[in-house]
Amino acid sequence: MTHFFLCSLIHYGVLGGGLIVDGDSVTYKTTKLTVEKKYKNLRLDRSEIDNITWHWSVFPVATFFMKNGEKYKFLIFNKWRFMKVYQE
Repeated sequence: MTHFFLCSLIHYGVLGGGLIVDGDSVTYKTTKLTVEKKYKNLRLDRSEIDNITWHWSVFPVATFFMKNGEKYKFLIFNKWRFMKVYQE
């Protein structure tokens, strides 16, 4: 099943968009014109996600640590629902 979450990628500022979570990946999508092409449709394969940590900055911020050393920060507006869906 596919689930959609409102979020913002934190990369040189806050970039609004959405996260799509399914059984294989977490994908960030945005239609912002000023965003680098890499981030317009950023797919994070679940098998490549090493860890996710959380901290609060008015809203919950998730940091995705990838096995290749990269990391991505997302402000996710519904942490509890995201965690439930992601852990299924």
